[in-house]
Amino acid sequence: MIMAWLERWKLKRLIRQGLQIADDCRLVELPGIDSEPYLVSIGRHVTIARQVAFITHDGGTWVFRDQPEYREVIKYGRITIHDNCFIGRRAIIMPGVSVGPNSVVAAGSLVTRDVPPDTVVGGIPARPIKRVQDYAKESLAATPSYDRENYKRNKVAELLRLYPRPW
Repeated sequence: MIMAWLERWKLKRLIRQGLQIADDCRLVELPGIDSEPYLVSIGRHVTIARQVAFITHDGGTWVFRDQPEYREVIKYGRITIHDNCFIGRRAIIMPGVSVGPNSVVAAGSLVTRDVPPDTVVGGIPARPIKRVQDYAKESLAATPSYDRENYKRNKVAELLRLYPRPW
């Protein structure tokens, strides 16, 4: 996991509070889990980018809970991220959502419904865009010819060779 000491300490606290997360996940930054970490489960080989939010409850019920017939209303939902998923930067996962195995949530997406397995979703609200297998094939076709050894040795130099500055 790629995190600073303070982030690791916060993660340990969330785990003590009930967050379920596999050991082989990659958290670029700790996801925002404002409350109910015990309602979040993250499977194996999951990457979570920066500024991702997991929202496990609907605070909007506050507006009508002072009315007698709605006083006991609560709205919560478990969030489950299955194995081998990628959650892009600033994605928001809403209560009750399950992200199926081998799926990708695009950056900036608002996920309000379950994500099927092997699917790329994106948008507000998030909708299926393509199958992960199609995304993989398109990515392979778009990969430029590059020097792998130079990339391993000096990623910045190799990427600047491939994508030179305009001036």
